[in-house]
Amino acid sequence: MTTPVVSIAYHSGYGHTALLAEAVRAGAAGAGAEVHLIKVDEITDAQWETLDGSDAIVFGSPTYMGTASGAFHVFAEASSKRWFGQDWQDKLAAGFTNSGSKSGDKLHTLQFFQILAAQHGMNWVNLGLLPGWNSSTASEYDLNRLGVFAGAAAQTNTDEGPEAVHKADLATAEHLGRRVAETARTFLQGRAAT
Repeated sequence: MTTPVVSIAYHSGYGHTALLAEAVRAGAAGAGAEVHLIKVDEITDAQWETLDGSDAIVFGSPTYMGTASGAFHVFAEASSKRWFGQDWQDKLAAGFTNSGSKSGDKLHTLQFFQILAAQHGMNWVNLGLLPGWNSSTASEYDLNRLGVFAGAAAQTNTDEGPEAVHKADLATAEHLGRRVAETARTFLQGRAAT
């Protein structure tokens, strides 16, 4: 069986998004993937090569002022060197984000990731979950408690540290990692069969 390679390219300003990245990593590793965590604000040439050799890249950033962080935008612009050669063509992509507000315009950050992936010719993997916590019998501990479809979204109060990242949001990020790894395995098996 082929082992998919999943890289998580993320920025974390205060540690909240780093916890989500670790949850995505745990989900992907639990599904049998080789997983690499890459901090985009400290990226090395070797890590760029790791991204180039990955089957899937999961983008992650806090949502600041309605979009991904400045550090993530710098990484996105630097990826244009890969765009010229279409080095990431047909890889899988997914994304996750965190902000202080329940909405916080997190969808815009996920859409930024989707457009970045589309420009690279990548295939987007959505969350694949129905919304949770949207009925009288539901709970804030449901997976996808914020009801986002494009990727994993988390909300953490602005006056609390990383330890306050909601357990349901971490579980949702772990689900995303597992889904990306399973989808990557399916893609690899399909390519091997053709």
